Amino acid sequence: MRFEHLEALNQGRATRSAMILATWIESGKTELVCEADAWQQHRLATEFAARFRSGKSGMVAGPNGEDVFLTVQVPEPRLVVVGAVHISQAMAPMARLADFEMIVVDPRTAFATPERFPDVRLLPEWPEDVLPGLDLDPYTGFAALTHDPKIDDWALAHALDRQCFYVGALGSRKTHAGRVERLGAAGQSAEALARIDAPIGADIGAASPAEIAVAILANVISALRQRTDHAATLSSEAAA
Repeated sequence: MRFEHLEALNQGRATRSAMILATWIESGKTELVCEADAWQQHRLATEFAARFRSGKSGMVAGPNGEDVFLTVQVPEPRLVVVGAVHISQAMAPMARLADFEMIVVDPRTAFATPERFPDVRLLPEWPEDVLPGLDLDPYTGFAALTHDPKIDDWALAHALDRQCFYVGALGSRKTHAGRVERLGAAGQSAEALARIDAPIGADIGAASPAEIAVAILANVISALRQRTDHAATLSSEAAA
């Protein structure tokens, strides 16, 4: 491996940047591709897209039949939840089983307690005070669950601005219509607002907090593993 590639991979790990090191087995040629780069016209673009989604390294066939090994480095997925509510309590152990780091943010200290959220990173602060320091990114999922615009609205706008791979919000269609109106008036585009999963979660008829947590996590995983369009958008924006 070339030293500059090793340096770039280490830097990418520190900054939560997704990268693929392609090594042509016969010739020994190497090429480093970042997900934020404009790689959509690359001869291995289809393989790159699939590997950025799966996060798995492996051997692929190059366009001329030469074996190419793709070493994939993607950040660990995170799930940031605003709202220390019953749904997030139920979701915490499920997220851990699915290999998501889960972070709970809620300024309401009566809800955001270690007793209710053992083994979870808990931030009993206003979202605007702590979310910028978390550096939300395209490998971060976000869910707003307080049902309180004073807490949720700013956080939702921030998650959209930071290109989180999933953005969801609790509430009925009527509640969400009001939310869309407020966020639109605050400057969010219709395209960005259309990314919000609301009413939140897969449509499985979930009723209890645990069932709603399952429905949310299902959509989070789906959004992470089926990121083709969003990844292409990021690459196009990077090239512009």
